[in-house]
Amino acid sequence: MKAVATGFFLVVTLVYIATLWHQAAWPGSFPAFRGFVRAGSEAGMVGALADWFAVTALFRHPLGLPIPHTSLIKKKKDQVGAQLGDFIRENFLTPDLVERQIREVGVPRRLGDWLAVPSHAERVATEAGAALGKLANLPKDEDVARVMQTWVVDRISEPDWAPIAGKLLSDVLEEGRHRPLMDLVFERAHEWALTSEPIIQKVVSDDSPGWTPRFVRGLVGDKIHRELVEFTARVRYEQDHGLRRAMDRWLVELAEDLSNDPAMIERVEKIKAQLISPESVEHVAMLLWTKTKQTLQDPSGAMQERLVEATLRIGVRLQESPELRRRLDDWLVGSARYLAERFSVEAVAIIGETVKRWDVDDASRKIELNVGKDLQFIRINGTVVGSLAGVVIHALSLIAFGP
Repeated sequence: MKAVATGFFLVVTLVYIATLWHQAAWPGSFPAFRGFVRAGSEAGMVGALADWFAVTALFRHPLGLPIPHTSLIKKKKDQVGAQLGDFIRENFLTPDLVERQIREVGVPRRLGDWLAVPSHAERVATEAGAALGKLANLPKDEDVARVMQTWVVDRISEPDWAPIAGKLLSDVLEEGRHRPLMDLVFERAHEWALTSEPIIQKVVSDDSPGWTPRFVRGLVGDKIHRELVEFTARVRYEQDHGLRRAMDRWLVELAEDLSNDPAMIERVEKIKAQLISPESVEHVAMLLWTKTKQTLQDPSGAMQERLVEATLRIGVRLQESPELRRRLDDWLVGSARYLAERFSVEAVAIIGETVKRWDVDDASRKIELNVGKDLQFIRINGTVVGSLAGVVIHALSLIAFGP
């Protein structure tokens, strides 16, 4: 475009020279028409030169002359960067404007419509699975297992388990939260007793002397079964039954021993040492991490299917639930307003700092390459408008003052 603009200037210059030559060669030939052409070409040259100077002065000194108020980009680079940042912050990053834009876009509705499409859900699941797979490959297996082992051994094995268990059991007993569990145990015991007659008869038959008559063994078995059913029924339905009270006393004593009995505490610690020994924890940690890693890296496994299903459900929920869309929209607006209020200054400061770090010559060249094409149209327009203005002024002069 720079060559085109220069070409316009050369054309009007040649036309002007041609009018001078024509006047010298044929003074009386077409003087009126020649006057209009000369005025237009002369004004076109002036307009072209003026706009060339204006455009060039933005980026460098015209003809290398240090004329004041030229090479503006180089001189005002830092100021332009700061003002550009302020302009963006004041006109694009105000909390109210950000909120209005988010509300108008309707992100939840669009997101729901997009996620509800199976192909889109599969794409999201694939990308999420790939990201998780890459994350799983970052740490070494041994390092992950070592961290898990250290966390388990250091965090879980540091305190004594017995006092903690004793305090927890004591709190459960005081609040009566163990009673539903006891009810369930006695209910299952009674249900088993109701169906236990064949087992009881077999035990009685197997343990009775061989000379005992069969009907006697049957009577004994029936008696034991009947007593067992009646006993478990009473325990099940009588909240104040002796066995229930005995169980409560035993649990209270157990809680007390766990909290205060050195022998009990030592026994629990031995059990703990066996459960979370470094070797066993490392083995379990490695197995867990290996299985987790395999699951994350399997693009066609169950996890991928669950991700697709979950994504589709989210999309459908967003489509069908105005309340969910409203809550998500409010969350987005609140987050955006918070970011705009807290970090807009820091965000736009990046623009000013980036421009400030640019080399002045490099910055001038970048800006000229990006907007230079439009600026060359200014030169072209200046040439055309100048020529038309010259013709109009010449015509007005003839009308006002004559030839």
